[in-house]
Amino acid sequence: MDFLIDEFINFITYEKNLSENTVQAYSSDLKKFSDSVKKKINAIKLEDVYKFIAGLKSAGVKNKTIARNIVSLRNFFLFLKREEHLSINIMENFDVPKVEKYLPSYLTEDEVNKLINSVDTSKPLGFRDRTMLELLYATGLRVSELVNIKVNDINLNEGYVVCMGKGRKERIVPFGNEAKNYIMEYLKVSRPLLMGDKKHWILFVNRFGNGISRVGFFKNLKKIAKIAGIKKNISPHTLRHSFATHLLNHSADLRIVQELLGHSNISTTQIYTNVSRKKIKNTYDKYHPRAKKQ
Repeated sequence: MDFLIDEFINFITYEKNLSENTVQAYSSDLKKFSDSVKKKINAIKLEDVYKFIAGLKSAGVKNKTIARNIVSLRNFFLFLKREEHLSINIMENFDVPKVEKYLPSYLTEDEVNKLINSVDTSKPLGFRDRTMLELLYATGLRVSELVNIKVNDINLNEGYVVCMGKGRKERIVPFGNEAKNYIMEYLKVSRPLLMGDKKHWILFVNRFGNGISRVGFFKNLKKIAKIAGIKKNISPHTLRHSFATHLLNHSADLRIVQELLGHSNISTTQIYTNVSRKKIKNTYDKYHPRAKKQ
């Protein structure tokens, strides 16, 4: 089965052009399935799939991850049938369970300011962290997009960044003067000091002059949040959620927010409207004459 999994991974990587994260998820899910069933592909029955899923549940795997495993298997068996490795697709009518959507965690505007302002910018690494936070909150980029930005992806004159999103889809995202000023200073002073004699075009680098990793930035963000006294469980995605929520709270058009976030489906963006409705309700309660008489 491993050979067929490799063939499928090559297909979704080079022909379907799926993102690196998606490819890694498919690869991980299918390897777990292969290790679990330990059968030749044409000997696998639907009962083996049910047994595999039951094993995930008993191990305490979250419903969202189980649903993702099912999607991985469905697409894998669809591929095997289409490429005539199998005569039938045993998962053709296998339903993916509905996963409850949770409201994204986000910071208030005051908390974002507190977080960003708590960074010590007196040293090159601190100035880099401040610049990354400014750009992340200004654009709502995914952390994978942030750490892969190259110097020539930034247009300081026009105030925008070109980034490569999921499915290798390119999009242009604007940023404001605050982020622009920090990027300019970072490029002028901090980055050259961190780069040393290294020669590459990755924008944000670590103390060794190499591109900073997602894990590296995540760890730095945790430290900054602790210094800022923010008790919420924070991640780089929290700032992406905050970016979207704050735009909608200030009456931004949902379609524009969708474009900025790089969502292919507006239903993904609509989850933020559940958060921003709280502000609408509070405003109504505060200003409507009948609401005030309660």
